[in-house]
Amino acid sequence: MSRPARPGVLAHSRARRLGQGLTSGCAAGSVAAIIAVAGCGSFSSGTAAGAGPTPATAGAPVAVAAGAASLQQAFVTVIRRVRPSVVEIRTATGLGSGVVLDGEGDIVTNAHVVGSASTFQVLSASSTRPVRAVLVGVCRGDDLAVIKVGADAGLRAAPFGTSADVAVGDIVLAIGSPLGLGGSVTEGIVSAVRKSVAEPAEPGSPAATLPGAIQTSAAINPGNSGGALVGIGGEVVGIPTLAAVNRSAGGLAQGIGFAIPAGAAVRIGRRLAANGAAAGAGRGASNEPAVLPGCG
Repeated sequence: MSRPARPGVLAHSRARRLGQGLTSGCAAGSVAAIIAVAGCGSFSSGTAAGAGPTPATAGAPVAVAAGAASLQQAFVTVIRRVRPSVVEIRTATGLGSGVVLDGEGDIVTNAHVVGSASTFQVLSASSTRPVRAVLVGVCRGDDLAVIKVGADAGLRAAPFGTSADVAVGDIVLAIGSPLGLGGSVTEGIVSAVRKSVAEPAEPGSPAATLPGAIQTSAAINPGNSGGALVGIGGEVVGIPTLAAVNRSAGGLAQGIGFAIPAGAAVRIGRRLAANGAAAGAGRGASNEPAVLPGCG
């Protein structure tokens, strides 16, 4: 979805089910940046033209390669740890992502991902077939919702961190289902913290303003909404929600995305999971789900 909200030009990153094409985009090149910095700092400024390498430079390529390999392995470790806890959520009108909140089958996502639906199809990164989920509750003003699958679905709770420790420059990975490509990962950095951003209005719902959002250069595309923004330490620090729109180019402004802080997502998600009226997915809903203007 790429409809601008107002001159703030932000768009939700939920994908429509039909007519999606693939678009290219680049995340910030953190690995390349680290290699460049290491290379610049590894040569002696006193080396004469034509002279051979000094002892300090002789091992520099090996050190750079070791550093890059270590960072790459950290990426692989984080992805293996978190991706099983990030799911694709399908509705009759679109798709998005969600993060497993607990071992009881509760999944936190964006309110604009669930829309007006009350039942869903959920796919994990290793799923061969979707499982049914029901709506537990929605906080429209905070753009957060919880859906539930049966506890026997075997989904693993994600490791959530605290957004208070997130700093500008931190490496982050966005995991979700952009354009329906389940379990996809993009990489970037935290570009800014504690941003206040206004969402575009959804049909039947007022526009929400999200305080304390995390801005990231990791590519956030349609379908990433409700997924996981993960720090290099392997903990979920945010829920990707919005991407900036470049009106002059007629599409998303790559490298400018926003995520709801993990602390707010966990606090509101747990409140919905505890107080929502939906029963287990296998039994259907016993009452109407909790639909609230906001949960703070």
